Order: sequence, then structure tokens, then C-alpha cells
Amino acid sequence: MASERAVKARVDDRPGADESEGADVAEHGRTADGEPTSLDRRLYMQLHAYGGARDSAALIAALEAAGLASVLYEDVNDPTGVALLTLSEAPEAFVSEYRAFLQSSLFAELTPKPELTMLGRTYAIGYEQDLEETLVGRPRRRVLDPALPWAIWYPLRRAGSFEQLSRREQDTVLMEHGGVGLAFGRAGLGYDIRLACHGLDRDDNDFVVGLLGPELHPLSIIVQRMRKTKQTSLHLERLGPFFVGRVAYQSAMP
Repeated sequence: MASERAVKARVDDRPGADESEGADVAEHGRTADGEPTSLDRRLYMQLHAYGGARDSAALIAALEAAGLASVLYEDVNDPTGVALLTLSEAPEAFVSEYRAFLQSSLFAELTPKPELTMLGRTYAIGYEQDLEETLVGRPRRRVLDPALPWAIWYPLRRAGSFEQLSRREQDTVLMEHGGVGLAFGRAGLGYDIRLACHGLDRDDNDFVVGLLGPELHPLSIIVQRMRKTKQTSLHLERLGPFFVGRVAYQSAMP
């Protein structure tokens, strides 16, 4: 859901950007005066979905006792389904404290749904004035905001046709797509979490998207409107599977 200004200043998604940036792995933005800035920080998020969860209260108690940054969703489409969203700036956390917790707690007794596992990292697109807010502060606040209990999470992979477009054509496609999200965000109906997942998941997706809001139906309408854009209708190879849930537990903001 990038703004028009964001799309025009985009650097990460342009053909040839990687070649000009070499081995630079920092995230980049610009000050109000147009000066380039950079920050080598980002927030990772991972979603694990499960079936067979008949006692959400017990799962919540385990999460509270562990004190881990997390969100527990109850699955709209599975009466015994849940999903656990975990977040950390350190990817090591997912193979250390989170891994140990999932193996030793009640979550180990649930039935995993690996097709709904999603992992991604926040990223900048080159125009952001406050990189720490963009990459860490805002996405963390949004997923832990009790005023945004409904969520739709899904991965996507762009088709090769998008990469063959000129930069100007890519800008036009993304401005159309981003305009839908901006309208809903300004109205307070829905907000997005944008994560890059290149090489991070089993299905070779490019991005993970989370739509968060106070009510479910506006989030569904966002997806519906997005399907009419050129990016979705012409330049996506794969979209989904979708996890749809409502917050049962959110850890406190650190």
C-alpha cells in the first residue's frame, strides 16, 4: 500500500537496482531535504497455523507465562484452528527461544498446517524519512494494537511479466495498486504489513502481506478491489493461501 510519492521514489523493486547497489544490504530512505539515509535494522515476522486447538485459554496462558512477543489468532475457517504470529529483529529468535517454546508448550500437541507458514522481513522502498519507524516501530505497533483485532495474512509471488515492464510502467501499476490501500487506511478501515520473503519460504514467494483492521468486511473488500488492479490481474503468478483470524491474545508492547 505504497503512496504515490513512495512509488515514484522506489529503489528496491526497480530492474537494475541490485546491480547498482552491489552488496549493500541496508535499508534506504531520504530525509525531508532529499538526503539519502540508511539503516541496517528490520523486523522479522513468522506465522505458524495449527489445527486441533480446543482450548485457546490454555494457549494464551502459556504465551503469557513465556513473555514472548506474539499474537494468537483464532481461525475463522477452522473451529479448532489458531495461528501464532511471532516477531523479532533477530532471525535467530525463531530457531532459539521461539523454537524451544513451540516444542515444550501446548503448541507441540497441536496439528501444524505447514501450507500456512509465512516468514518475512520489513523493508524500505527508498522514500521513507524515518526508517526506524517504518521498519520496526510502526509494524510492531500495528500487529500488537488491540484496536485492530481482525487479520488476513497471505503470501504472493509476482509473475515474470512484471519484471519485464519498464520502470515507468511498474510505477503506474504500483500506484494503482497502492491507491486502494491508501484509501482504506485514511478511512481507518484497514492497514497493511508488507514483508519481503525472497528465499525465506518453501514455496518461493516474494512477499507476505497482512491486512489488519477493526472489522473483517473492509479487509475482504480491500482484497476484492485489489483483484481489479493490473498488478493482481496481470502480474501475479500466485496469491495465497489465506489465513483469516481474529486476535485472541496480543503481548504487550515492549
